[in-house]
Amino acid sequence: MSTPTILIVEDESAVRDMLRFTLQQHDLNVQEAIETIAAERLIAQNPPDLILLDWMLPGKSGVEFARQLKHNPETSDIPIIMLTARGEENDKILGLESGADDYITKPFSTRELQARIRAILRRTTPLRNDEKIEIRDLSLDTASHRVLASGKRLELGPTEFRLLHFFMTHQERVYSRTQLLDQVWGTNTFIEERTVDVHIRRLRRALEPTHHDSLLQTVRGAGYRFSAEG
Repeated sequence: MSTPTILIVEDESAVRDMLRFTLQQHDLNVQEAIETIAAERLIAQNPPDLILLDWMLPGKSGVEFARQLKHNPETSDIPIIMLTARGEENDKILGLESGADDYITKPFSTRELQARIRAILRRTTPLRNDEKIEIRDLSLDTASHRVLASGKRLELGPTEFRLLHFFMTHQERVYSRTQLLDQVWGTNTFIEERTVDVHIRRLRRALEPTHHDSLLQTVRGAGYRFSAEG
């Protein structure tokens, strides 16, 4: 298995130096950019396995850049951890809604950062089987990492893919946010329960054009259920 490459997009040299040192100490390859134009060039030349993206950047903001990457099919699968000094809940939701897969507030410990990186790299690793699941004209193929709905290919991020895979293989049962975090994100994760809601909304938006969003149901006060009965 090749060594993962992490792209740091951060304009503060002290923070960049700290991140580089921390990542290299854990045998990760590192790319660096101080703004989004340079980051775009690096991504085009050698797509990273994960991006550490600062919220406040010269020119285009990290939030705008995350949104741009997630709307481009060629880069939508690259997971993003947003780095920011903003700690309010609304700011966290804005960062996640822009397409970030996780969010960490400065100052943060290097151990916490490493734990978050490992958790995301684990869940974005392709599922280790050749399973193909089909439910009501919705098919998920783990070998090709493709989802088709009514014959149309859906563009899903890695977390939404794993979330859909879990739901399609665990139908008709209600799962709480905590249970979904354990099953899809993994135990010992720092991710908040509200993050589950953000990814559920993303998954529903992807399923909506083919009317498969009705399969994913909210059970008030309990959690979420995937039902073939719609």
